[in-house]
Amino acid sequence: MAKAKTAKAAYRCSECGWQTSKWVGRCGECQTWGTIIDGTSATPARVVSAGPVSAPARPIGKVDVRSARSRPTGLDELDRVLGGGYVPGAVLLLAGEPGIGKSTLLLEVAALASRPADDEPGVRRPVLYVTGEESAEQVRLRADRIGAITDDLYLAAETELSAVLGHVDAVEPRLMVVDSIQTIGTSEVDGAPGGVTQIREVAANLIRVAKERGITVVLVGHVTKEGAIAGPRLLEHLVDVVLYFEGDRHSRLRMIRAVKNRYGPTDELGCFDLSEVGIVGVSDPSGLFLTRRDEPVPGTCVTVTLEGRRPLVAEVQALVAKSHLPSPRRASSGLETSRFAMVLAVLAQRCKISMHEQDVYVSTVGGVRLAETSVDLALALAVAGSTVEQSLSNSLIAVGEVGLAGEVRVVPGVQRRLAEATRLGFKYAVVPRGSLELGSGSPLKRADPQLMSYEGMKVMEVDSLTQALQVAFTAP
Repeated sequence: MAKAKTAKAAYRCSECGWQTSKWVGRCGECQTWGTIIDGTSATPARVVSAGPVSAPARPIGKVDVRSARSRPTGLDELDRVLGGGYVPGAVLLLAGEPGIGKSTLLLEVAALASRPADDEPGVRRPVLYVTGEESAEQVRLRADRIGAITDDLYLAAETELSAVLGHVDAVEPRLMVVDSIQTIGTSEVDGAPGGVTQIREVAANLIRVAKERGITVVLVGHVTKEGAIAGPRLLEHLVDVVLYFEGDRHSRLRMIRAVKNRYGPTDELGCFDLSEVGIVGVSDPSGLFLTRRDEPVPGTCVTVTLEGRRPLVAEVQALVAKSHLPSPRRASSGLETSRFAMVLAVLAQRCKISMHEQDVYVSTVGGVRLAETSVDLALALAVAGSTVEQSLSNSLIAVGEVGLAGEVRVVPGVQRRLAEATRLGFKYAVVPRGSLELGSGSPLKRADPQLMSYEGMKVMEVDSLTQALQVAFTAP
């Protein structure tokens, strides 16, 4: 019998290279929509011969870096996240939910960047703000409200890429804001603005202009309902900095963090206060994520998390209630869902605290998102306290990572966390054993094998989650 011929892959994904014999709307590998193209029309690779170079290669030690140094934005909290400020020729991508305050933040940054600098008196610093979502009149009203009116801040309402590049030639800005990249399109390629092909083409041209002319470009990006940046994943690889703007829409507190930064750290957090008159940085956010109460309440525990070099004191709340559903609910806000499920399993298996017939809700105060594993111990104490209806002391904090065997593991920076908690008036702490090593000149004093003293704070070291439950609920 003749062998059946294998169907040749006629289509491929432009994002990941996945191949298929027929056209489909969604890639079966990377799950991206609208990226399947005809693979038979692809031209073979051509041999490229050597050509003229744009500039001769130089020893790396002779490359002048003065033009690539960062410049402060005028907002200290944003400079902290960026690593000192914006860099000429860099392309930044700022993403966040609708109505979170992205446009207000960037309009404030544009106004501050257009004002004359103290170290460059008399030197113009033009800034171009391109809006594709709002009219120029709407942006002007917001600028009047927050006091962002300057002579060198230029505003253009455009949705065509060629028109945007024409404004760049006319203004010659040092900084350009594009709000947003999903609304800018070009007639050179097919597709509607916001599509994968359009976003890729627009981003490539703006990045080319930024590198050639030394312009800092800030792109505003939309997010999907899952919280990811809309558009091709390639966009995040092309830009130099990726920032996320977060916060509860019903609160004035906003946070910005970097998930990619070629010029600085990616573990810093910037806090802002968004009001009707603008946005300002919050230099000392500790205490904003706590609930002030006179009497302790079951199901609450305070912890200290590290965001870069900044310790933040935050409160974790839990509510365990009898369920009337066949499958009890598990809901979390501000905490990692996987870590939450793991802590519940450890409590049930290692500490014999069963919650299979109860709904469990956990949340953070102030809309802060806690992704560090050092929050595990505080989460476990809060859930256990709500289950047995027993409260913890208002002066107690808990820091530590919980393992699957029920052990409490050491986390970095415990002394820095305790110093911040002491500054805010906390008196007791539950930490993993071995977190505080005694040495010469150390302020730590050992009273017994389990209790230690740190600058007036009583520190209780524990090995397991069971032991942590015992010492935490018996603390004064």
